[in-house]
Amino acid sequence: MSKEDLVFLPLGGSGEIGMNMNLYGVGTRSARKWIMIDCGVTFGGPETPGVDLIMPDPSYILEFKDDLLALFLTHAHEDHIGAVAHIAPMLDCPVYATPFTAELVKSKLEEADAAIDLRVIEMGARLKVGPFDLEYVTLTHSIPEPNAIAIRTALGNVLHTGDWKLDDAPSLGPVTDAASLEAFGAEGVECIVCDSTNVLSPGESGSESAVQESLKDLISQQPNRVFVATFASNVGRVLSICKAAAAADRSVCLLGRSMLRIVRAAKTVGILPESLKFVEPRDAGFLPKEHVLYLCTGSQGEPRAALSRIARDDHPEIAISEGDTVIFSSKIIPGNEREIYDLQNLLVDLGAGIITERDAFIHVSGHPNQGELARMYGWAKPRLAIPVHGEARHLEFHADFARRLGVEDSLAPRNGDLIRIAPGGLALLDEAPSGRLYLDGKILVPEGGGSIRERKKLGWAGVAHVAVAIDKAGRISGEVVARCIGAPPIDGEPLEDLIAEAVEDALDDLPASKRRDVVAVETTAMRAARQAAVSTWGKRPAVLVSVILV
Repeated sequence: MSKEDLVFLPLGGSGEIGMNMNLYGVGTRSARKWIMIDCGVTFGGPETPGVDLIMPDPSYILEFKDDLLALFLTHAHEDHIGAVAHIAPMLDCPVYATPFTAELVKSKLEEADAAIDLRVIEMGARLKVGPFDLEYVTLTHSIPEPNAIAIRTALGNVLHTGDWKLDDAPSLGPVTDAASLEAFGAEGVECIVCDSTNVLSPGESGSESAVQESLKDLISQQPNRVFVATFASNVGRVLSICKAAAAADRSVCLLGRSMLRIVRAAKTVGILPESLKFVEPRDAGFLPKEHVLYLCTGSQGEPRAALSRIARDDHPEIAISEGDTVIFSSKIIPGNEREIYDLQNLLVDLGAGIITERDAFIHVSGHPNQGELARMYGWAKPRLAIPVHGEARHLEFHADFARRLGVEDSLAPRNGDLIRIAPGGLALLDEAPSGRLYLDGKILVPEGGGSIRERKKLGWAGVAHVAVAIDKAGRISGEVVARCIGAPPIDGEPLEDLIAEAVEDALDDLPASKRRDVVAVETTAMRAARQAAVSTWGKRPAVLVSVILV
């Protein structure tokens, strides 16, 4: 008879930053009870045309969903809650979240027209589900209500940190509950499962209050209108910017759907005071330039965000003027460099001055540097460590760093690694199926699905459509018609004309008896069209053939 064990299984967020989905199981190999922590997304890019959101494939746990007791959310960043509205309905289990996180999840459920059993719990809540005793522990991060989860089981205790930093003077919300972390450490922590985002950075990440003071000085020095782009989810930064604007006698105008949605949620749950007022875009334009500040989405160059629309002169109410200042109170997320630099160049062309974190102290990270990690390990005193929330280089460095901090063993996982935590120490038991789901419009499709492959091909070589009508005698009726999308002219002649001519010649060579055979005509036309494109253009477009029997 197999013995019970405590296992950890990441389905997303290990070997990558984003798309977090983690499972813990207690029981025998054939009869485990599970909990899930976080259910996030990452975002599509040029390699996934037409796809906005990418999320972990939960197929493995869906096989055992009768044994999945609950989904627990640590905080409200998209890479931790963005997939809830799409995946949680499949899981059919309760979803627990603190008030601010729950408020944002509700808005996502409304957008997706989805329903789940969402249970709102208070900060510091403690609850039991099956063999798990879970306690939410307050941390600091770049969003309200960040939590670690202290997991108690009969086989050992685990500290799942979620995303965090240590900020002794946050601009919003309480400081990290170090006392609870130390108390949990005193009970005995078998393993810490910990954020690795900034593990390569020495020292401390810095305090939000210091950023607030720096923003006050910087904004007060600007002579004309000020635009500040930041992460909408960083409500503490939003408050810092509002205080800096007030100190400079500037009214604040919010721009961007996510900025409005998150500020609304923060007011609803009492994180931001109702007394905090904003000016509407239609009214802001009438204010003197030195008395207005626009707080915008779009710090990462997102094409549909408010700042990008302004930079393209595509915003219905706001335009950049010569001498305005745009402050990027954010960092460049790796992979977004080109989009951000393109955006900044557009703004400069419009006459704006640009200030980034390289020019002034206007941003601190929401993740722990090495100094903060050392403090966390000192409080929790874990015997073992599993780094998560990082790319391969982060996880491997963190595993080694944890050993230097005194843990007995550490293991850097990848998505799908089924890892035993207890009893007996860390061991890779198996590899579970893992992958990605793409949100293609309103439909979830598997990674590598045919529709995405076809779309990539269209992006590379376009499409050629050929239409031909065949009469009862097996003759071409009228002319072969070709239409190309995404193809250049060849020596001044449209490619479709060359394709149509090649198809007509090929069909003329086809025996008359086969010209009433739709499959034979389609095959002949497709080969001729593709050969004509390759020989004249050097590329192989997707070819569609329509055959009409008249």
